[in-house]
Order: sequence, then structure tokens, then C-alpha cells
Amino acid sequence: MTYRKLQEAIRRDRERDDKARHPSSLVAEAMRVLGVLGFTFTLPVVGGAYLGQWLDSLSAGYSVRWTVGCILLGLLVGGVNAWLLLKE
Repeated sequence: MTYRKLQEAIRRDRERDDKARHPSSLVAEAMRVLGVLGFTFTLPVVGGAYLGQWLDSLSAGYSVRWTVGCILLGLLVGGVNAWLLLKE
């Protein structure tokens, strides 16, 4: 193998490595981040709603205190999760 062929092979390998390390599409990367961000925020809220509804069903009569409280707690936890994810 000549020196020029070796240089060309190294250049092609370097370009291939650089292309593999960077996201191929900025749109795909943005959609991935938004999807993870959505799950990070919504899962604590939905989980809090279900937990609150279950706790309210254990008490006699009609009550939404636990449901509202757990939804608010889920909003807080989801907001902190989303903020930490975006900070990264």
C-alpha cells in the first residue's frame, strides 16, 4: 500500500467515525429529546393522579383531596425531572 492510499484510507475511516458519532438528523435528535422530556414530565403527574384517586377511594364519601395533592406533587416532581434533563 502506498503512502497516498494509506492517507486516503485513514481519511475515509475518520470521516466514517465522525459521521457515526454525530446524530444523522437534527430533527430526529430533537424528537428523541422531546419524547423523553414528555415521558419525564407526564409519568409523575399521571402516577400521582392514580395514586391520589386510589387513596381517595379508601376514604368514606366523596373526596378529591388526595387526588389534587398527588397531582400537584406529580407536577412538581415532573418539573424538576424535566429541568434536570434539560440542564444536562
